[in-house]
Amino acid sequence: MNTVSEARKWGASSDKLVIFAGACQSFYEGIISAGADFASSPGRILIDFVDPLIVAEKIATTEEYKFVSSIEIAREIKEGAKGVSGIGARGKSRIIG
Repeated sequence: MNTVSEARKWGASSDKLVIFAGACQSFYEGIISAGADFASSPGRILIDFVDPLIVAEKIATTEEYKFVSSIEIAREIKEGAKGVSGIGARGKSRIIG
């Protein structure tokens, strides 16, 4: 939670910095309250090691004008909303040209 709070000092909004934090059986509510956009294990369960990678890939490859919700993330991971949830964030993919 301290790390998330410190990171938010550098990127106060999710438009600049999207934070995914936590691990298996983490204190989900505390991590979200500290400023994370997504956190692991709201259901206090073991998550798959690829779940954070799925979240990062989804944010990175979604166009910047689209919002990625925790519902979309839950559909793509093994344990669903018990494994990863959050407040969501805008995508980061941009077309340069």
